[in-house]
Amino acid sequence: MAAELFEGHYVWHPAADDRVLASVCVDVRAGRYRYAQEALAETRSDFPLRAHRSLVLASEAAGSDLVERWLAEEPGPESTLMWARVAVQRAMRAADERDERAETLERIALTACDRAAAVAPKDPTPWVARLTMARLHRLRDPAPHGLLTAPPGPWRLFSHILSLDPWHREGHHRFLSFFFTRHGGSVNAAWDVAAFLSQRAPTDSVLRLLPLVALVESYNPTQLLADRVWEQPQWRSTALAIYHNWLPTATGYRFTPVLDLAYLAHALVMAQREFEARAVFTAMGPYASRMPWSAFGDPAEQLSRARRACGLPVPGPA
Repeated sequence: MAAELFEGHYVWHPAADDRVLASVCVDVRAGRYRYAQEALAETRSDFPLRAHRSLVLASEAAGSDLVERWLAEEPGPESTLMWARVAVQRAMRAADERDERAETLERIALTACDRAAAVAPKDPTPWVARLTMARLHRLRDPAPHGLLTAPPGPWRLFSHILSLDPWHREGHHRFLSFFFTRHGGSVNAAWDVAAFLSQRAPTDSVLRLLPLVALVESYNPTQLLADRVWEQPQWRSTALAIYHNWLPTATGYRFTPVLDLAYLAHALVMAQREFEARAVFTAMGPYASRMPWSAFGDPAEQLSRARRACGLPVPGPA
């Protein structure tokens, strides 16, 4: 990870400082896939980077026929994975918009995920893409022992992902999101699952952030003292433990983990630990993500407010 110094503006692009990915995004928008093929091929043994790059590239390619051309001209692990990623994005968008093509697009996406998994059976990414669609049908496998609410969900699919990569970041986040209230779950189930998953992860794992994600998801500004929740001892100690144990490991990432850093910085600011939050913002450099700030208002305004609380510069008037 090599975030640049803040130079007076935020960089919202999800590629952050993965310069290879940022360059490839330009090519994909222009309808070219050659460098995308190379950028993904080098991640075959780096699942976190593969998940990151394929997801960002899919968002760039979903509105064109690039992945279909790529698959027809050069079938292989990278083109089949990108077809799965793009097909899932299209299916989820159609479902959320209640598009009449939703069922057809979902069948295409399931086929694409199956094909990608068959081409690269050791790659968890196609299964993570498939997990994204679990909320469409509310899969209800029984929960394992150890959860207070025992919430049913896509546990078998998640278990298969863990068999391929026990600490897959996106897989854990996709699974947790199944239990969010906006997807038909409940606050208590989401907290229960987040605690269960984070506690089984190593102390220096990025998965220790999951409870903070669930906390933002459950935020309700109409509740009394809603903004003071992060000051409670359990949440303050959670944020500080992540700061001490995970943040030092982030320097070894091949790209700045902007979203994870943002959740940590937000929690520390809300817990009135501005000294620690300042270090997290410094690690982020100029890179920014919509979440968690957008859960509280305009993301740029909320981010600037948090940076000011830490005595850090913010963008000036346009």
